[in-house]
Amino acid sequence: MTVSTQRSLIHSAEETMMPTLSRRQFLQTLGLGAGLCVAPNLVRAATTRQHVIVVGGGFAGATAAKYLRLWSNNSIDVTLIEANANYYSPILSNLVLNGQRSLSQLAFSYTALSQQYGVRVIYSSVTQVDGNNHTVSLSNQQALSYDRLILAPGIEFLPITGLDSNIIPHAWKSGAQIQQLQQQLAALVAGGTVVMSIPPKPYRCPPGPYERACVIADFLKRNKPGAKLIVLDANASILVEPEIFGNAFNNTYAGIVQYIPNAPVQEVNSNTKVAMTPMGEFKGDVMNIIPPQRANSIIHSAGLANDATKQWAMVNPLSYESTAMAGIHVIGDAQATGQPKAGHIANSEAKVCADAILRLLTGAQPYSAPVTNSACYSPISSNTASWLTAVYAYDPNTKTMQSIPAAFGASSAASTKNYSKMFDWSTNLFADTFA
Repeated sequence: MTVSTQRSLIHSAEETMMPTLSRRQFLQTLGLGAGLCVAPNLVRAATTRQHVIVVGGGFAGATAAKYLRLWSNNSIDVTLIEANANYYSPILSNLVLNGQRSLSQLAFSYTALSQQYGVRVIYSSVTQVDGNNHTVSLSNQQALSYDRLILAPGIEFLPITGLDSNIIPHAWKSGAQIQQLQQQLAALVAGGTVVMSIPPKPYRCPPGPYERACVIADFLKRNKPGAKLIVLDANASILVEPEIFGNAFNNTYAGIVQYIPNAPVQEVNSNTKVAMTPMGEFKGDVMNIIPPQRANSIIHSAGLANDATKQWAMVNPLSYESTAMAGIHVIGDAQATGQPKAGHIANSEAKVCADAILRLLTGAQPYSAPVTNSACYSPISSNTASWLTAVYAYDPNTKTMQSIPAAFGASSAASTKNYSKMFDWSTNLFADTFA
C-alpha cells in the first residue's frame, strides 16, 4: 500500500469512525502503525529541518498543521500563527441561538496540537507576507522565515452602508456575536419581528443561513407567540436543499417565515433597525444582517486575490499552491476552487495540501488525482435535521476540482435520526481537527 493510499484511507475512514475510537485504534484497524503514516523517503532525505508556517487556526489551518507533523513523523517544523487562544466552531453555532449548545461547548484550544503533535503555536496576527523572501511579519514584531507557507485566514465582510455590526450582529463568525444574537432573540417580545439576510454567493457555509432561519423560526414557534421571521435572500432562490428548506418555510413554519428572494440588503439604518432592499424596506425588532464576503485581507495585501472577481485566491487544486505566488498555499474559505466554503471540506483540503507539501519538500510532485468531500448536517427544528454530501475530484483536462454527480447525496426529509447523527459527525470532525 502506498503512502498516498494510506493517507486517503485515513481521510475517508476518519469521517465515519465512531467518536470513541482512538487514533491509535483507528490506525490499527487499517493495519497501520503510526510510523507507517509517513513517507519514508522524506525522513531519509531530510538533512536539515524544513519549516512550514500555517496562518489561521480554523478547520483548515489546524488540520494542516496537525497532519504535517503526523505524516512527516515530526521531521519538519510547523508553526501555527493564530490571533486567538480559542477557536469557536461555526459548525453547530446556530444551536446556541435556541439554547441547545453553549458557546463553551464549541470552543477549541490548540493544546493538543502543541503538546501532542509538537506544533509551535504563536498567538499573534500577520501584518505582512513577503513571498519573494519567504518571510512573514507579525503584530508582535516577530519576523519568521518559511520553506512553505499555508494561508487559511478565512473570510472578511464587505461593507453595507449604515450597517453597524456591533448593534446588528452578523453572528457569522462564531463567538461573542452568536451570543449577542441569542440574547437579542431571548429578549424579543411576543409578536415581535426578526429580520435576517442571506448574502449573495459565494459565502461561508452554503446551507448555513437557511439552517439559521429554521432554528430561529423553531425558537419563535415554541417561545414567542405571534412572532415573525422575514428572510431577505440576495439570491434568486434557495441555494442548497431547496426542497427541505422550502418545505420548512412554507409548511413547518407557515405563518412565521416570510421568505423573500432577490432581496440583497443595500443599506441599513442600524439605529431604527430598518433594512433597505430592491424589494422594499423591512423593519425588525431583532435584526441579523449577514454581509457579502470575500477572502480575508491577508490574501489581498499579499496580492493573492486573483480570481475573476478579485475577491478570492486562485490555487492549483493538486497542492493548493497560489497561482499568483510560488511557495504559498491557500486553503479553506479563502480559496477559489469552486468547492464550498465550509468546515468539513476545509479539513479535507488541508489534508490534500499537507500531503502535497510533504511531497514537494522532497522534490517530488503532488498526488495527481486528489479527491475531497463535503458533508453537512443542518438542524431544521429542535429535534430534526437534514444532511447532504458531495465529492469532488481533480479533472486533469480542466485542472479544476469537479463535483461527482453520482456521489452526491442528500436526505429526502428532516428526521430525528439525522439530528442524532449530526452530533456524531461533528464530534468526529472536531476530534480530527483539534484533538
